[in-house]
Amino acid sequence: MANSAQATKRIRQNEKAALRNKSQRSALRTEVKKLRKLIDISDKEGASKQYCVVSKRLDQAASKNLIHKSNAARNKSRLAIAVNAI
Repeated sequence: MANSAQATKRIRQNEKAALRNKSQRSALRTEVKKLRKLIDISDKEGASKQYCVVSKRLDQAASKNLIHKSNAARNKSRLAIAVNAI
């Protein structure tokens, strides 16, 4: 248990941040799943539009340290290759 007011406040802040990060990470994963589904059914036009959305979300997540920037770059690269292969 926290021994000071400062530590108690940090605990509250960390809990809020954890909830916010969890929801943002979940939304990001949902967008990626939508793109992968479009790739599976070979919808080139839909996949291209969805790739733009996913690419932006990945960059935003990396800039907010939700995911590592290398992770975002790797995912964008792999998804771009899959979209272009359709």
